[in-house]
Amino acid sequence: MNFFLETIQVLLLSLWYNVESFIHIFVSKKKKNIAGEVVLITGAGSGIGRLMAQEFAARGTVLVLWDINQDGMKETAGLAKQSGASRVHYYLCDCSDKNEVYRVADQVKREVGDVSILVNNAGIVTGKKFMDAPDSLIEKTMEVNTMAHFWTYKAFLPAMIANNHGHLVSIASSAGLIGVNGLADYCASKFAAVGFAESVGLELLATGKDGVKTTIVCPYFINTGMFNGCQTKWPRLMPILDPDYVAKKIIHAVLTDQVFLLMPKSMYLITALKNVVQWKQASLLGSYLGSSVQVDCHTNTSLHYKLH
Repeated sequence: MNFFLETIQVLLLSLWYNVESFIHIFVSKKKKNIAGEVVLITGAGSGIGRLMAQEFAARGTVLVLWDINQDGMKETAGLAKQSGASRVHYYLCDCSDKNEVYRVADQVKREVGDVSILVNNAGIVTGKKFMDAPDSLIEKTMEVNTMAHFWTYKAFLPAMIANNHGHLVSIASSAGLIGVNGLADYCASKFAAVGFAESVGLELLATGKDGVKTTIVCPYFINTGMFNGCQTKWPRLMPILDPDYVAKKIIHAVLTDQVFLLMPKSMYLITALKNVVQWKQASLLGSYLGSSVQVDCHTNTSLHYKLH
């Protein structure tokens, strides 16, 4: 195909995609049926992980829960069964340990079967300025928030590719799109998680595996305890998000194969502005919105995987 024809094709398809997007403002996308799907959620012992487990359970899925908090997982499993899960399995797994991820993944495949929906949700935050954060905590942040995604994909993606069926869900953060003062290591880990998930999604499309869907979730601060003490400068524009609302929006995004989910909706505009304005303007906008102000969060750095 020559340059002229390919350019015309891109322009026409771009026009159609915009029309399609406009139509979906008024007409909801059809939701897919996930009853019977095997859903694995990391960091499922509390917070958003627990709430997502309950939402998935209500749709008749088989749940596989991972966490380093045994008691938390037991509680989540009980709630998931009450919500309607066909089966619930839970496993202790430190997602920062590659060998443990592979070992527990093999156990899941033997005892439950192939995972068809993978939700990488476990995450930690140091809550310290870069120069004040111990090296060990910085390394752990990258291992949990980023590298764990590599190992879970390696473990469960091959079966999805073989079946050309599945869904990869990355619970990232708005801090993976825009740098935040005082969260250097956390932002780095989330930028990496977003880039990794987006790149693998493109790789799947390029190889014709369009049956394996991807959803990248980038919320603002969520009121789950991970960012205790954080405040927002403009609560109407950038509210601290309610966990139940976030969980429901994530499930809806999965059911409608939404690739990017940003919350609140103002993040779509803010992210677009960041990418088109000059650096000085971006810095000014950051100060106005509060992202350039030192984030003062009373975080729990015990390395229990607090959820986003």
